[in-house]
Amino acid sequence: MKIIDSHLHVWADKNEAESFPYDQPPPESLQNIATPEALLEQMEKTKVDGALIVQPINHKYDHSYVANAIKKYPRKFKGMMLHDPTLSPEMAVKRLEELVLSGYVGVRFNPYLWNEDELMSADAGGGLAVYRRCAELSCPVGVMCFKGLELHYDDILALIEKSPDTQLVLDHLGFCALNDKGDEAFKQLLSLSKYPNVSVKVSALFRNTGSDDSFPYDRIRTRRFEPLLKSFGPDRLMIGSDFPYVLETEGGYDGAINSVKSWLNKDDAEKVLFGTAERLFGKWGV
Repeated sequence: MKIIDSHLHVWADKNEAESFPYDQPPPESLQNIATPEALLEQMEKTKVDGALIVQPINHKYDHSYVANAIKKYPRKFKGMMLHDPTLSPEMAVKRLEELVLSGYVGVRFNPYLWNEDELMSADAGGGLAVYRRCAELSCPVGVMCFKGLELHYDDILALIEKSPDTQLVLDHLGFCALNDKGDEAFKQLLSLSKYPNVSVKVSALFRNTGSDDSFPYDRIRTRRFEPLLKSFGPDRLMIGSDFPYVLETEGGYDGAINSVKSWLNKDDAEKVLFGTAERLFGKWGV
């Protein structure tokens, strides 16, 4: 069965960084094992057919490295750009439109790139302008709530209400870890299932274990995945690895993909493993 990895990163190795400099260097242990070729090697071993490359913070707003990877391997890769909150609404929309022409099919909102007192959903901001334009371009917006969904829940609700036709994707199970704080945030995540334009990436399981779980993520399955499957349905969930960070976890890339795969019956697998990603981001391999 086809598999599309909906969340991962690539970046220049030490030699390539001379031509594609870092905004901030990657972890030394991962610096030289996150090239497109290194990713393709992992994908081949695990029988993953395609991937959505999320623009890494290491190259920040310079999208040329990922754009080159998409151009070199167009049947394997699509891209999700990183929104720059410092741009005016007009320039932010122009940048979006330019990158869509370069093979980018989604936009990442990292709320921690906004100033502390600013919201992604601010009426006069570039974020909302891009979010609304994404509805017209059929370009989903992924939101990374790294410090907890609860910190951004109201802002996310405002985005949904101001542009209900934009597809919104929550990264990494919404960052609802297996602890008391994560359990409360998970209730908020489940409440978002009433909005048909909201989907969730079943990705970076290792970032959500808290102290209660580890590979092969049995508690993540029962306390996070199964309730999400019931509330959102399989057609709004998609698998993702968070390569290359997953390489430093027990089970590695293969374990992360095959753990989720083992939780699915055939009908659900056709959606979670590739159907949802292709519905939102377009077909791979064409």
